[in-house]
Amino acid sequence: MKSKTTIGKQISRKSNPKLVETIIAAKKSKGWVEIAGIISSPRRNKISMNLEEIDKKTKEGDVVVVPGKILSQGDVGKKIKVIAVNFSEKAKEKLLTSKSEVSELLDEIKKNPEAKGIRILK
Repeated sequence: MKSKTTIGKQISRKSNPKLVETIIAAKKSKGWVEIAGIISSPRRNKISMNLEEIDKKTKEGDVVVVPGKILSQGDVGKKIKVIAVNFSEKAKEKLLTSKSEVSELLDEIKKNPEAKGIRILK
């Protein structure tokens, strides 16, 4: 896990204001520091995950965090809550039609500062 100092230095290299705000909020909350370390990494280490991967790695009713972007290949056959930095439009539509919940990372950090009941998918 990265130190908060390293995360702070990496924030200065980010140009997306929404991403910077998310990293700062995650860094301040004890349960979200690991996520802050992942999303503050260089772009080449960025995580993107397809819906079929999420479907394989989850069970019914799970609350999962993907520290990156959700892509639309595949389908989700379970009712889950997916939290991510960003979603493709098609992925968001597919998740909502499968009656799953969709939430952006910044909103979830504000609602659940301790990160209780959350599993990180990498």
